[in-house]
Amino acid sequence: MLLNPVISKLSGKLVVLASASPRRLEILSNAGLRFEVVPSWFKETLDKSLFKSPYDYAVETAKQKALEVAHRMPFKHLKSPDVVIGADTVVTVDGLILEKPTDKQDAYRMLSRLSGKEHSVFTGVAIVLCHDKSGSDTDYKVVDFYEETKVKFAELSEEMLWEYINSGEPMDKAGGYGIQALGGMLVEYVKGDFLNVVGFPLNHFCKQLGLIFNSPPESPAHKIKRESDEAWSLVNSLSEGAANGEVELLENGKDVSQSSMQEQIVIGPECSRQDIPHSIVSLLDGFKASKTLFTASKLKVFDVLNSSNSLTLEEVAGQINASVLGTERLLEAAVSLGLLERVKQQNTSVYRNTEQASRFLVSESPESLNGYILHCNDMVWPLFSHLENAVREGTSQHELAFGKKNEDVFQDAYYSKDEVKIRFMDAMHSIARVTGKDVATAFDLSPYKTACDIGGCTGAMAYEFTKAHPGLSVIVFDLPQVIEMRRHFQPKEADDRVSFVAGDFFKDDLPKADLYILARILHDWSDEKLDVLLSKLSKMCTPGCGLLVSEILLDEERKSPSRALLQALSMTEGKQRSPTEYSDLLQKHGFTLKHINHTDNLLDAMLFVKEDPNDRRTLLGCSSASIETAELE
Repeated sequence: MLLNPVISKLSGKLVVLASASPRRLEILSNAGLRFEVVPSWFKETLDKSLFKSPYDYAVETAKQKALEVAHRMPFKHLKSPDVVIGADTVVTVDGLILEKPTDKQDAYRMLSRLSGKEHSVFTGVAIVLCHDKSGSDTDYKVVDFYEETKVKFAELSEEMLWEYINSGEPMDKAGGYGIQALGGMLVEYVKGDFLNVVGFPLNHFCKQLGLIFNSPPESPAHKIKRESDEAWSLVNSLSEGAANGEVELLENGKDVSQSSMQEQIVIGPECSRQDIPHSIVSLLDGFKASKTLFTASKLKVFDVLNSSNSLTLEEVAGQINASVLGTERLLEAAVSLGLLERVKQQNTSVYRNTEQASRFLVSESPESLNGYILHCNDMVWPLFSHLENAVREGTSQHELAFGKKNEDVFQDAYYSKDEVKIRFMDAMHSIARVTGKDVATAFDLSPYKTACDIGGCTGAMAYEFTKAHPGLSVIVFDLPQVIEMRRHFQPKEADDRVSFVAGDFFKDDLPKADLYILARILHDWSDEKLDVLLSKLSKMCTPGCGLLVSEILLDEERKSPSRALLQALSMTEGKQRSPTEYSDLLQKHGFTLKHINHTDNLLDAMLFVKEDPNDRRTLLGCSSASIETAELE
């Protein structure tokens, strides 16, 4: 195998794939590479007009995806990678770059352009190597390349176009088709690397790894210089500057053009010396970083800075009613974590929100996580302060944390006062707003006309489903206390396709629907209680009825994502599961897994269908092979 000569060189190194693409995961896994998957948060919004060619755009996007993960992991995942792989695939025809379609009409426009024509598929790949450097910095060496494959489509009839679009396959594919699946029927010929069209040029990648790990050291690489005492700006800001030629590039003291760079060393604020356990040190400080975020949110720092373009230290301290010394240290810590920016203006410094803070930390932002952050501070943090007892006893520590017995806390802590009730609902509301669109658009739901969001809380998720699917109406089913308080979270524009019904999903009859939604429900309850709920659902559902499950999906080895495994330490009666484990759970109640979508958001999604028990074609079990098939559909 091409990778065999370098596998030994990667032994003991943390290799990371900065992509949630199941196609890339499968290609690299089949090649024998051992790696972790950490999807990049880089927003693919680079201005395509600034790039001379499509492959330049693909390479730059791949580079920024990989760098974002390399920079984020030491802070967010509390471990430093050794190698990060980023990739971006684009389809081009008539000089136009086609990425993933936004909806069915967009898919139709893309596929119509490709009908009867030869087009190019470019995949840009970036390999980021973390290097030791004396002092407090880390060097990131970036090796990038691209691969081009020519593909010719047959002439496509309207009937064939819409049949393919309605299959749902085009929606997460560059150019609107997947050559490895149904889309292969549209193709007359392929010139070049077939896997490149699937999403990753394995042959070229292997050759590059061979050059990197088996060749003698090359000449000094180009450098992008950054002052070590300044916090990293958002990766998006870096990419915009690079695309506009605003980043200073130096080689032996002379400017060099961006297009001539094959390798770069980025000097950043992390060090990965092998004699220092940086991942352990990051873990030691992890709780301090969390509490910094919680405190800044509790004191409304991000809201205060959102009300003005920038504020001085004294102005922030005055508005949050805190000491200047304490505010200064809080703001400096937030800058170091990438939550705020500090900018020199004349003879003083001012602070302002980063783009991420403006989107996710300002309480009035449509994508705000503020409610969930405050919930973590007020409810989750106290529980984790008693983790030793929780591990010893294997039980939740509500009584130690809140002075109330376990069975009383849900009512007393969450629902006894309107203020506390609203705070808990705000936490659920903020998660639903951030994840709702990706969950709602994870699958083609056009066969369904009515849905019931079980435990749907404020309806935030339901509204995203009706936005994404004009022919769908959604009933939100939740406890009477929750339904009573929903008015505090109603959207500005009413949607009469969303309605609310009060009830207890363990005790009361469920509303009739042909699609049921369980978002963040299954992980919370014991197997016994889930049997009650799922048995009730199974009786309600006729053959063909859908069940959409949205949870954090563990990998099959239960090693990641760590966020799910850390959440499990709160010792609720439920547990986190892998796709196979969820499939086994639902299979017992007559639901068969049809599709999986790793959304690259906080929640993933799985679509199950109630099978006819009298149908001989019904699957009798859901093996790992069928899970893999569902992953790729």
